[in-house]
Parts: sequence; C-alpha cells; structure tokens
Amino acid sequence: MKRKSNQDFPKLESVTKPTLTTDEIAFYTNLTAQTWRTKACFDEYPDGLRPLKICNRLAWPTDAVKRLMGVAV
Repeated sequence: MKRKSNQDFPKLESVTKPTLTTDEIAFYTNLTAQTWRTKACFDEYPDGLRPLKICNRLAWPTDAVKRLMGVAV
C-alpha cells in the first residue's frame, strides 16, 4: 500500500469540510489510522472528538481535530 505524502493533504488551517477521514486525522495527529480506529472501537477518543459512522466508515469532526491540534477554528 502506498503511503500518502504531505502533498496529499492540505494544511489543517485551510480545511473547511465538516469531517475528516481516518487517514486525514492520522496524518494531522501523527498517529496511525489503526490507532484512531481502535480509539473509536473502544470509545477512547478525546472529549468532543466522537466520530460519526457513515456507510461503515468513520468521519471525524474537523472542528474538534483543529481544537485538539491547537489550530484556530
């Protein structure tokens, strides 16, 4: 599987869509996507960062990720 590079993701400050994919949150937080899937499975995510399940995929709230990373919302 090809690993995504920095050019594949815009800066977090410029993201305007309401949710992020698991690959995106993994990139922005420097954790693996599997770590975030595990957190979702065991309800161990930070406060306010509860993912939505859309068609069996996780969608992470962008505003909560920005707050977690210290980026202005």
